[in-house]
Amino acid sequence: MRYIFIVWVVCVAVVVGFAGFKGDKTRRPPIELFPDMDRQPKLRPQAENAFFKDGRSSQLPPQGTIARNSRWEQTAENTGRIPGGTNFVNAIPVPVTSELMARGQERYTIYCLPCHGASGDGKGVTSKLGMTLVGDLHDQKGRKLVTASDGQIFDTITNGRNLMGAYGSVLDPKDRWAVVAYVRALQLSRLGLLDDIPAADRASIK
Repeated sequence: MRYIFIVWVVCVAVVVGFAGFKGDKTRRPPIELFPDMDRQPKLRPQAENAFFKDGRSSQLPPQGTIARNSRWEQTAENTGRIPGGTNFVNAIPVPVTSELMARGQERYTIYCLPCHGASGDGKGVTSKLGMTLVGDLHDQKGRKLVTASDGQIFDTITNGRNLMGAYGSVLDPKDRWAVVAYVRALQLSRLGLLDDIPAADRASIK
């Protein structure tokens, strides 16, 4: 017991000797066990900097980017809602072209397929890892993803819902609409009726 007390006294003396008492004033720099990035290389605003070609430390934002706290145009294309209101738009507000569909398939394959599956049935690779609560894009009863408006699906992609994360930070608005268009194509591939096909094209259907 005596040795434990002696060791404790020595430890206290060492700590006080290096760190001093609380409230003491000194001109010596403090002892920092964890500097927490207090000092790191950085660029001063408007200062010269040889790293960039224009010699400036303050660079213009990349084309097409939007500052996090800035207000951007509140249009249906950007929000998925009717301008001036809170209701979702019923139909995709951008032209649905073959290029948009191809882009939607590409983005869907990258970001959506792992969970929702290639056909949108919710049986992606994550279902094999124990994630069973994945939305079936063809579901007409439970989550009613088939009857949801295009704007609502756009909003879900943007902000996420339930266990699904938000993808607004990795998909720009046009890509989100492209995914919505491709999701609708997946739904039609399973739930579409013959009446949905233009009369001129029905003869080619077997």
